[in-house]
Amino acid sequence: MKYPLFKRVAAEAFGTFWLVFAGTGAIVIGDTTGALSHLGVAAVFGLVVFVMISAVGDISGAHFNPAVTIGFLCAGRLPLSDVAPYIVAQVGGALLASFTLLALFPAHATMGATLPAGGALQSWLLEVILTLGLMYVILAVSTGARERGITAGLAIGGFVALAAAFAGPVSGASMNPARSIGPALASGHWASLWIYLTAPLLGALLAVGACACSREPGCCRFPARAG
Repeated sequence: MKYPLFKRVAAEAFGTFWLVFAGTGAIVIGDTTGALSHLGVAAVFGLVVFVMISAVGDISGAHFNPAVTIGFLCAGRLPLSDVAPYIVAQVGGALLASFTLLALFPAHATMGATLPAGGALQSWLLEVILTLGLMYVILAVSTGARERGITAGLAIGGFVALAAAFAGPVSGASMNPARSIGPALASGHWASLWIYLTAPLLGALLAVGACACSREPGCCRFPARAG
C-alpha cells in the first residue's frame, strides 16, 4: 500500500523528531547527569532508529535523513516529487526536537551538536565513509525506497550504533544533515556544520554506485533514469 504524501511526510517528521530527541537527548542528559556513557549514547541512537523503522517504515520508508532520501532518488527508487517534502519534514522534525531539548535543558552548551574532535578534513572523510556504509546497508535491506520488517530495523539500527560507538568521539558519527542541523541551530554552533551537510551527501552517492556495482542487476540505477 502506498500512503498519501501528507501521511508519508508526517511519518518522516515524527520519526526524525524521535531520532534527534532521543539521540541528542541522550547526549544532553548524559552530560547533565553522568548517567549515560558514550556507549550508552550509541545504543540509544541505534535503538531509536530500530524502533522508528519498525513504527513507520511501511508508511514513508523511514528515511529520517536527507542524505538517505537523495540516495534513494539517485538509485532510481524514489520520485523527484517526494524529495523536497521529505527533506523539509526531516529538517522540521529535527529542529522541533532540538528546540524542545533547549527548552528542557537551557543550560547545556551544545544540545548534542556534532563537532569534530580533530581536524575538519579528518571528520569530513570519516563522515563520508560512515555514510557510505550506512547507505549501502539501507539499500541492501530495503524494498524500493522503504525499509520494512525486523531485519531492516536491526541492520540499520545496528550500523548506526556501531558507527556511533567507534567514530562518535572523533566526528560525532552524524551521517545525517538533519540530525546536525537541529542542534547547530538550537545551540548556535555553526562553524563546522558544512562538514555534516556535504559529507553525508557524498557518502550516500558513493553508496549508490557501490550498490549498483556489487548487487543484483537493477538494484540501483546510477544515475537515476527519468520515470
